[in-house]
Amino acid sequence: MEFSEIDILQIEEKGLSTQEVERQIQIFERGNIKVDIQQAATLGNGIFAYNVEEQKKLIQTFEDKKDKLGLLKFVPASGAATRMFKAFHNFANDFDPESESLRDYLDRKEDKSLQLFFEKIEKLPFYDAAYKKAKENHSDFSEKSNDQQNLVLVKTMLYENGLGLSDLPKGLVPFHSYNDFTATAFEEHLHSAAKYLSVNGVTKLHFTVAEGDKEKFEDEFEKIKERVEEVTQTKFEISYSYQDPKTDTIAVDRENNPFRDEDNKMFFRPGGHGALIENLNQQEADLIFIKNIDNVVVATNLPKVVEMKEMLGGKLIALQEQVFEYMQNLDGGNNSEAKLDEIADFLESELFVKVTSTFAKFTGEEKTQYLCRKLDRPLRVCGMVKNEGEPGGGPFLVKNEDGEISLQIIEGAQIDQDNEEQLRILNNSTHFNPVDIVCSLKNHKGENFDLHNYVDENMSFIANKTKDGKPLKALERPGLWNGGMAYWNTVFVEVPVETFNPVKTVAGLLKPSHQAK
Repeated sequence: MEFSEIDILQIEEKGLSTQEVERQIQIFERGNIKVDIQQAATLGNGIFAYNVEEQKKLIQTFEDKKDKLGLLKFVPASGAATRMFKAFHNFANDFDPESESLRDYLDRKEDKSLQLFFEKIEKLPFYDAAYKKAKENHSDFSEKSNDQQNLVLVKTMLYENGLGLSDLPKGLVPFHSYNDFTATAFEEHLHSAAKYLSVNGVTKLHFTVAEGDKEKFEDEFEKIKERVEEVTQTKFEISYSYQDPKTDTIAVDRENNPFRDEDNKMFFRPGGHGALIENLNQQEADLIFIKNIDNVVVATNLPKVVEMKEMLGGKLIALQEQVFEYMQNLDGGNNSEAKLDEIADFLESELFVKVTSTFAKFTGEEKTQYLCRKLDRPLRVCGMVKNEGEPGGGPFLVKNEDGEISLQIIEGAQIDQDNEEQLRILNNSTHFNPVDIVCSLKNHKGENFDLHNYVDENMSFIANKTKDGKPLKALERPGLWNGGMAYWNTVFVEVPVETFNPVKTVAGLLKPSHQAK
């Protein structure tokens, strides 16, 4: 492909090369590659489940070892609150209390979450602040009808002259109302992290945020710092990063030529959460816990969440210690056939890595090299909850293009749903990915893995979008916990569904699990 001098300058300003842009265009020409799921991971077949005594043992392992480890919580938090308030933007724009009643509007829209919102609006954590602001801004508020008041309240919640919630990062929207304060999702992450990650009185967190939002998070922390540090008896070290512009991807038109804007400049888009593999790669810690910004619980529900975090951490530590011991054995050489077979058995039984059928025919040196390649990788332990109809990815056994089968977290859009057998496997899946991950990014020598080497680029995803009313094709990098970690060693462990409480819409804040009072 030929690029003009202006194109090349634009590409280089992004930190990209023409070769990388050409590689991305080739992906558009190739199209999406559907994954080949072999089976759904289920209890006893890819997912471990532990009884109370086994959980206690893993929790004890974590508590015994944590003080000697560098621990970090990594929270993707660049999402805006806009989508969370989408139905309410529509309501603010569409509803006219002079021409129809709120009841008629809700019946016409058939939106259950919107109905729930108005039935329980007073239970929202920001209701009191919105009510107070609405009365300040509208001297005749008390004289308005209930329907008119509801419209004013929604607009007050959303827009800049009120609370301006829809312009905030999702992490800074008030999620929970306590007796004398409201807590944002950001604050709840601090409280939960302090319960299991505090080492020598210090708790470390890293948030990936949108450019321009870092100062908002820093300001929020300054407001709550004294209160949170007093309650948790810990100091917080909080760091932030942005999605690197060099992880942006080229957009193309229907003919797979670079999409150009009105100024004839090529159009680049953020590469999706898979681009955060670069941010994760820059972290320095022994164990990193990953959780989405909107998946938090009220204080009374924290004990179970903390238990499960420590259980997953204990499982990772136990696995890591065994992997490191085996890697030292392999590095030392001169291992007996029995020791090599023991390591191969560990790969299959604990890491669910299918050892090649020709392994028995290998020489001792070939076995050693093969086992090193399989063991010497980043390691993650992922909590999995029983599927109760939530949208999103799940755990599967997947065959890659080399014929190797491994545990992967797969999104529905990656599966060929026109293929009856693939659809049958999907429909028989029992568990769901809540993004509850603890991972180890160092090898047995204490060196950091380069995480870019463990991404399956075939799991990039092409989506149809528009810009300025024109259709375009966008390229999303392999999802952070999907193709972004495809070549990691992966273990799935069942965790209770009550540890999974995401908030996708405002109505989610009205669920009992998000009601603190």
